[in-house]
Amino acid sequence: MPITAQQLLQILPNASTKAGVFVPGLNACMGKYAIITRLRMAAFIAQIGHESGQLRYVRELGGDAYLAKYDTGKHAQRLGNTPAADGDGQKYRGRGLIQVTGRDNYEACSEALFGDSRLLATPELLEQPVYASLSAGWYWHRAGLNKLADSGDFLAITKKINGGTNGLEDREALYKRALEVLQ
Repeated sequence: MPITAQQLLQILPNASTKAGVFVPGLNACMGKYAIITRLRMAAFIAQIGHESGQLRYVRELGGDAYLAKYDTGKHAQRLGNTPAADGDGQKYRGRGLIQVTGRDNYEACSEALFGDSRLLATPELLEQPVYASLSAGWYWHRAGLNKLADSGDFLAITKKINGGTNGLEDREALYKRALEVLQ
């Protein structure tokens, strides 16, 4: 079942006019990645809603000092960024509705979405609503989150996306609202 702009606004009221802009991309994404049941859709929308500040942010916030952690050192290395202070942290900062971060993730996402490595040259594509949505669906699929959604394990989904439980209360409130709206 596709989601409407009205339903999306009921779940993510702070999305404002962004809801209508994202509906086509979200519906394409959810169809492509089998996020088509009430439980899957509710969990997906709650998670992307939290991660994106209710569709307001498709690019990770933070200045050069904050993004430096992605540019050099062990964290940068784990993400596949070069060890030199060459701007990889800024270039491959988190983008999309579920923040794709780091060169390795951009490359994997690009191969999955386009069959080539275009995101390495144009990472900003993930800031466009359709690709921001599709990249979130790709991540969701890659992490096996439909199975967790089917079993109602929202906490495990949060940990897979966030690496912890940051924002859990907000995510759970969005999930509850989504379940009500998607009856």
